Amino acid sequence: MDIRLLWLAVGTFAIGVESFAISSLLPQIAESTGVSLTQAGYLVLAFALANAFGSPVLAALTGTADRRRTLTTAALVFSAGAIWAGFSQGYADLMAARILMAFAAGLYTATAQATGVAISSVDHRARAISVIVGGTTMAVAFGAPLGALVAGLVSWRGSYFMVAGFGVVAALSIWLLLPSGLRGAPLTLRQRIGAVALPGVPGALLTTLFNLAGAFTVIIYLAVITTQSIGLARELVPAVLLAFGIGAAFGNAVGGQLADRIGARPTVIGAAVLNGVMLLAISLAAHLPTAAVIPVFFLIVIIWGGTSWAFPPAQSSYLLSLSPSNAPLVLSLNASALYLGIASGSLIGGLVLQYGTPSDLGWVGAVFPALSLLGIAVSALLKRTPQDSLARMG
Repeated sequence: MDIRLLWLAVGTFAIGVESFAISSLLPQIAESTGVSLTQAGYLVLAFALANAFGSPVLAALTGTADRRRTLTTAALVFSAGAIWAGFSQGYADLMAARILMAFAAGLYTATAQATGVAISSVDHRARAISVIVGGTTMAVAFGAPLGALVAGLVSWRGSYFMVAGFGVVAALSIWLLLPSGLRGAPLTLRQRIGAVALPGVPGALLTTLFNLAGAFTVIIYLAVITTQSIGLARELVPAVLLAFGIGAAFGNAVGGQLADRIGARPTVIGAAVLNGVMLLAISLAAHLPTAAVIPVFFLIVIIWGGTSWAFPPAQSSYLLSLSPSNAPLVLSLNASALYLGIASGSLIGGLVLQYGTPSDLGWVGAVFPALSLLGIAVSALLKRTPQDSLARMG
């Protein structure tokens, strides 16, 4: 394995810690800022939308820049946004800080994946992506529980200062250890967005959007499910996040290897089906006999972490197979679809809490992986011989 991939993963770890720790911070943030839990969830919505729409624009503006400089700057801006969030005075101030962090996170993630693909051989692209996505997975496994623990000890603001520290470490590591001179192609925003028209890509992007929407209908409000549906104490939320993260770490590694061995499309289909099944199981867990609820819930969360995180590396590999020479474009669009899915999930989850109960989140979320299978079907129907020339987009 190329050691440089690990340094790219350090940045995705820093971003992932904030992105996933917030699921345990929302109740505290709501109390601290004087807003409802649903309104606190809109912080996730704003972050996801800014990331989804800002990433392609920023990628176009920095497409020909030295990638080491771009990645370092993005990590430092992300850290600055985290410090702002830690010192924020009120809901609107925190919202603005998270939007800044989202722009930096989107640019970093898109650039890191494109760089990983560029420095890897064709037959190891899925594994390269899984290493970079693995930074996020490790954040889910260890960073999110750590963030929840820090929040329990020194409030949610302390978690943001911790995230800022990780971002600075990532920036320094990349600047010192990633070689200079890696540059992308000079592509306009129109050309980047035009990659949507490549055969099979629209359906694949719908698959990403729907699958992530289902997962994040629950992930964002996992702390609420843990305390209100399952009946665990708030102090045990970090343990639930750790269980999810352990499953996610395993699933991410398996997803990348399965995509290389048996094919990306079968892996994506299997992950989507299992994601829907486990989301249903989360809703059903609250109705089990009292003695069985807690152990079964932890088991479900571990398995769900594995099935949900087997999806990203396999889906990225599938998109690359549709148009290998346009890898940076389709990966950037996939990142946007991913964050639109997160935005949709946070909005849907908030509406479920407003009009239903936390135990309804799982079965509502399960609807969307089923819809993602339709995206796979559409992608298969529309797929033709990939057109790897951007000239045909114009």
